[in-house]
Amino acid sequence: MHQGKLIVLSGPSGTGKTTLCRELVKRIPGLVFSISATTRDKRPGERDAYDYYFLTPAEFKRKIKAGEFLEWAKVYSHYYGTIKKPITDNLAKGVSVLLDIDMQGALQVKNKFSQAVLIFILPPSLEELRQRLIRRKRDSLDTIARRMKQIEEEMKYIPQYDQVVTNKDLVNTVKCLQTIIKQRMKTE
Repeated sequence: MHQGKLIVLSGPSGTGKTTLCRELVKRIPGLVFSISATTRDKRPGERDAYDYYFLTPAEFKRKIKAGEFLEWAKVYSHYYGTIKKPITDNLAKGVSVLLDIDMQGALQVKNKFSQAVLIFILPPSLEELRQRLIRRKRDSLDTIARRMKQIEEEMKYIPQYDQVVTNKDLVNTVKCLQTIIKQRMKTE
């Protein structure tokens, strides 16, 4: 049995990564979506163990000390991370795993799994990204302004990624990502 592939999608908040991930796992057999853990509060409509594993800061820190995370980081005053065991279990069974994680986490994953494929998702423009964040109505205007400033830092990571895809529209972006991922899943 062959080893599954680890595929990582990263990019600024609001580029559509979560939507893209959900579409990709529907369309690509043998690909599962990794659920991240976080210490942030649930947003309306979010479900534990579906959108995230919602942990208390104490629970999260215990898991860090126990070495249970593949990667983790503190972002915008909350912890986020990927629990290692479901990933390694799926890979060992030949199942490929798709992660939606930030740039710090992506580089941690690449250091541990050199064969991981890192894909950076870009917005069509910075103004379009700002409008998407406003339309989501999840964050205050101050938070959006802070995130927009952070994007410049995030863009510095692009050269460390294997692929860069601009999410202009969902249909074409999903098709492009499907092609990239299916090709990578075929290679050993």
